[in-house]
Amino acid sequence: MNIRRFHHGEEPKLFNIFHSAIHLIASRDYTNEQVHAWAPSSVDADLWARRMRGIKPFVAELDGELVGYADVQGDGYIDHFFVSGHHPQQGIGRALMEALEAEAARLGLQELTSDVSVTAQPFFEHFGFLVVQHQRPVIDGVEMLNARMRKLLRAGF
Repeated sequence: MNIRRFHHGEEPKLFNIFHSAIHLIASRDYTNEQVHAWAPSSVDADLWARRMRGIKPFVAELDGELVGYADVQGDGYIDHFFVSGHHPQQGIGRALMEALEAEAARLGLQELTSDVSVTAQPFFEHFGFLVVQHQRPVIDGVEMLNARMRKLLRAGF
C-alpha cells in the first residue's frame, strides 16, 4: 500500500470512496434517509473538485487503485477520513491515520479534532481520540448523529 498526496484529476475517484464508505459501511448505523442525505448518488463535480483541492488529502493506493483518503488541516482538524466500502479491514485506515499523525508532527500541532460518524467512533477511539461532545448536524434537512472528537498530541510528537 502506498500513501501519498492526492493529485488533481483524482476527485471522481475520491467521491466513489466517500460514497461507498457511507452506503456500504456507515449504512449499518444510519437510516436510509440519512445515508442518502449525507452521500447522494450524484454531486456537483466542480464543487466536489474544489473541496478536494482545498483539503489536499492523502490517498491510500493499493495495487494501483485508490482505496481511501484523509486530510488534516493546519489547525489539526480532520475534515474527511474515508476508506472504500469495498476494502474494509485491510489496514487502510491505520495507514492513513499514521500519515495524518506524521503530518501533525511535521506541522507541530498540539491536537487533532474531527466530527466523527457513529460508525467511525470506535476506530478513532482506538487511536486515542476521545468524545468531546455529541452533535446532531442537519444535512439537506435530515438530522444526523456524530461526535466531536479530540486527541491531544505529545509535545515533540
